[in-house]
Amino acid sequence: MPRVVALYRHPLKGFTAESVEELHVQSDGRVAGDRVLAFRFADAATPERRDDGLDHWPKARGLSLQDFPTVAALRTRYDDASGRVRIEYGGDLLVEAGLDADGRTALAEAVTEFVLATPEGRKLSRPGRLPLVLVGDGETARFQDRARGFISVHGRASTLALGGALGIDVDDRRFRSNIVIDGVDAWEELDWSGEVRIGEVTLQTEGPIVRCLATHANPDTGIRDAKVLTTLTGALAQEDPTLGRLLLPATTEGSVSSGTIRLGDEVRLPTAQGTPAPA
Repeated sequence: MPRVVALYRHPLKGFTAESVEELHVQSDGRVAGDRVLAFRFADAATPERRDDGLDHWPKARGLSLQDFPTVAALRTRYDDASGRVRIEYGGDLLVEAGLDADGRTALAEAVTEFVLATPEGRKLSRPGRLPLVLVGDGETARFQDRARGFISVHGRASTLALGGALGIDVDDRRFRSNIVIDGVDAWEELDWSGEVRIGEVTLQTEGPIVRCLATHANPDTGIRDAKVLTTLTGALAQEDPTLGRLLLPATTEGSVSSGTIRLGDEVRLPTAQGTPAPA
């Protein structure tokens, strides 16, 4: 039986993945505490409004691993209870502050100084980007790459297969997924269709995840040390560089599924008919 082998949330978009023992899936299709804060460019501190009424925060208009891989070297910690952010680099404290106006300014200034000293710092100096603004209330999950949000999952066998093609060990954190499962074949998650049940939550399979340059960044050092995209489309012969799947809570008889997913939970996969296989 496939099982959950790792769970992650990313309170501060683009920064440290927090390994957790359980995740709460909200009825809106997002993970509680995931991407609740983000550093945005000065000219992008408010969301873009889509025709469907959803707010959209394009990652290209703020600090993200796609364009600023070195931020992965920062170790961040967010305390939900106190609303404080702690950022370290190389074991030394860079800044610690709350989410009041002064605290946000201190956090943004410290991160700005760090990024400006990195190889990609010149990108931050472009018109409209400074000063950085720390946005988010620290509670509402809203800074996912896609306006609809989504929960992300991938199979460990897929990262192992990619690592084999690259000739290196590939860390699951490189892909910023919320859920990692074991017990399925490599790339099997790309073929799911219908509903999948993970622990107590029933989820509807959505599209596969086409990856970006963020996956080239080592999650510990921030160095681009793996050509993930060209390996997926080259050695592994994918049409688009794809790893992982998007999920949304399923709706049954007018009720939207939500609940808690825990390490070790069983995963009931879709059958060919698009319904969960029996336990």
